[in-house]
Amino acid sequence: MLDIAIDRKTYPDRAGAPHLALAGLHLTAAPGEFVCVVGPSGCGKSTLLNVVGGLDRDVEGRVRLAGADSAHDIGFMFQEPRLMPWLTVLENVLLVTDASPAARQRARELLVAMGLADVLDAYPGRLSGGMQRRVALARAFVIEPKLLLMDEPFVSLDVPTANRLRAMLVEQWQRSRATVLFVTHDLREALALADRICFLSAAPGRVVLELPLTLARPRAPDGAAVQALHAELLARHPELLAGLTSDPHETQDE
Repeated sequence: MLDIAIDRKTYPDRAGAPHLALAGLHLTAAPGEFVCVVGPSGCGKSTLLNVVGGLDRDVEGRVRLAGADSAHDIGFMFQEPRLMPWLTVLENVLLVTDASPAARQRARELLVAMGLADVLDAYPGRLSGGMQRRVALARAFVIEPKLLLMDEPFVSLDVPTANRLRAMLVEQWQRSRATVLFVTHDLREALALADRICFLSAAPGRVVLELPLTLARPRAPDGAAVQALHAELLARHPELLAGLTSDPHETQDE
């Protein structure tokens, strides 16, 4: 079980004044649950992931992940692939492992499953943006994390590429049953992926609505069921969802 309780999280704004990013935020996720966090730009979504992942410890509150023994139990995937240009595809995936024979085998299997068998020894500069994201996705799963944190990992990709990556993500998640905390500003993406969506308020961010999803899988952001629920939510909560976009090409600063 992931249990998050953030009383206050502040950081200096551009003028050096304290900015209250998160306050009174409580969120839980069951083992193996896929939770999407959505909210308007600047509401603290990325800040939340940094706190949960231990990248930012200057916070009033607590984060507990039952059964986690070390940072190696947490995988990350960010908006950018963050691949090392001097390492090959396989070496980039192995970078987060102990490079044991078992880890090497697992890395190869993941890369093959993602259609990258022919570029294991290639360098990132030779890969398309979508291929680089697939490498980053393999790297996130190679450590077999208990918790996977994903910060708008498919933003700026064209629709077919993003949809292919979403399908790969769901396939690997269903195999690993990691708990996933997935940040997005794209409501349709959240509806296509999540078991449950947590909606954050404008800053200081806190959970103001939770929506369990029972739509059958697989789902697509442009599928009829997702489109119908998207329209229903916009009609039911127009003020809450006014700051969200469903354009997967748009980027937002947190």
